[in-house]
Amino acid sequence: MKILVVCTNHDIYPTKSGKTGLWLSELTHFYDVMVKRRILIDLVSPLGGKIPIDERSMDLKDECNALYWSDATFKQKLENSFSPSQVHADDYRLIYFAGGHGAMWDLAENVALQQITARIYERGGMVSAVCHGVSGLLNVKLSDGSVLIQDKYLTGFSNVEEALASFVSEVPFYLEDKLKERGAHYTKAMIPFMEFIELDERLITGQNPNSARKVASKALEELFEK
Repeated sequence: MKILVVCTNHDIYPTKSGKTGLWLSELTHFYDVMVKRRILIDLVSPLGGKIPIDERSMDLKDECNALYWSDATFKQKLENSFSPSQVHADDYRLIYFAGGHGAMWDLAENVALQQITARIYERGGMVSAVCHGVSGLLNVKLSDGSVLIQDKYLTGFSNVEEALASFVSEVPFYLEDKLKERGAHYTKAMIPFMEFIELDERLITGQNPNSARKVASKALEELFEK
């Protein structure tokens, strides 16, 4: 079985000098759970090629980050992600959108990735995302024209978390507000940055970086134990 992981290519903020990109643990924690079950993983990004890492997420005291950051195969995948045109949706049982602030700029508007997502879902596969990666689901439409997330229970990075992270002035939108605008039933943990996931049939979402591992575990449970 193969799964597809979507990462951002976007690495700049409008005014801040620091670099954004993928939040590393949102990939490594998910990846680790899947690798341990011998599941094959492909990485895709809107432009293909190199996936930038948000410099604030380069925490190598995190054992999982350190393990994969020293793994040549993993690093090669980060340098050489597929572009959407190289991906055949029918090859995958699950798609997962990793976050990091960069995702807000290039995942929400990528039509090719939206089409891949809709195809996987409509063939009975699972759609999953964590934190800002949930922005990749905002504009996914199914073949009947309906919006994938409308009337679905889901979560994603909250307005409170965005304010606490002090990046409100930089982000193009509040994810929580946009999800509600699209007709999703948005839920969140009582306490910011606590692990929290939401499951609605074949849609699994995690609220923040601390939720990536649980999204992966729940996805495996749904795929193999039902």
